[in-house]
Amino acid sequence: MTACPSARLLPQTPSQTVGPYFAYGLTPQQYGYEHRSAYTPELAAPHAAGLHLRIEGRVLDGAGRPIDDALVEIAQLDALGREITSAAQAEALGFRGFGRCGTGTDAQGRYHFRTVKPGAAGPGEAPCIEVIVLMRGLLSHVHTRLYFDDEVQANAEDRVLQSVPPQRRATLLARHEPGPAGPVYRFDIHMQGPGETVFFDL
Repeated sequence: MTACPSARLLPQTPSQTVGPYFAYGLTPQQYGYEHRSAYTPELAAPHAAGLHLRIEGRVLDGAGRPIDDALVEIAQLDALGREITSAAQAEALGFRGFGRCGTGTDAQGRYHFRTVKPGAAGPGEAPCIEVIVLMRGLLSHVHTRLYFDDEVQANAEDRVLQSVPPQRRATLLARHEPGPAGPVYRFDIHMQGPGETVFFDL
């Protein structure tokens, strides 16, 4: 395709690129703006029950390059498998159940969350985290799931994970690594390419 000469003179408009304003608008504090962010990457207060951990990763394009204007949202149950349904409950438990992080303020284009390992919702369901990705060029956000690679037995019984073709299940597994401040789970999200993450049609 031949590049339009005017593209070298004028930037794209929002209607041409759909973003990259999601991260700026939804996590303004992270980007140094004065407006308060409704949600941050910190889901769990120190007194929240459960195994405290860090989740970090990158959102990668089809060439394996980090995308620096993506926004990642996560939603999860608490350590006992309970859904957080009110601000009062979140305050009492020290756990919000929902967080947001942009990838544009990290030198390596990473996102990160401080949270607790979720409990399972019930029989036949492994501990997991719902993940939403917004970024430049996406007309609609995409949904995926993060499972923990050290939950082998529970993962083998999870109906949703087992519905994914075996050769693609690894794209949904976060890798456990020890860290100086506690466990870290790494979860890179591949938007395209041979290792594309499984996205769910919700």
